[in-house]
Amino acid sequence: MANESTHTSTIELDGDIGEVKIADEVIAIIAGLAASEVKGVASMAGNATRDLIEKLGVRTLSKGVKVTVEDRKILVDINVNLRYGYNVPETSSEIQEKVKTTVETMTGMEVTGVNIKIVNVVMDNEK
Repeated sequence: MANESTHTSTIELDGDIGEVKIADEVIAIIAGLAASEVKGVASMAGNATRDLIEKLGVRTLSKGVKVTVEDRKILVDINVNLRYGYNVPETSSEIQEKVKTTVETMTGMEVTGVNIKIVNVVMDNEK
């Protein structure tokens, strides 16, 4: 295997063909992508804007996301930059729901919490 030191979690599947493992960083990327799709999110904290993701690669989305996996339960901590003018509680709630639903759907594991930290407010320069 490429990197045996990477923390992974086993995904349970129907059937007994083999084992499927998912790296924590992959879960973090899924969470980062889900959060960045919410209207009002400018970017993940410490990352480039969504426009630059294609140039830099998807892996940069995991930098503002910390994932803790224990006993097939996932806790996600996300640092985001919000756009000015968006309601913080409403946007945060949307991020939490989107991340929880997306991660659970894609991994089959339970998300026990999604903690949001608003790191910055970004002003749009477009007129």
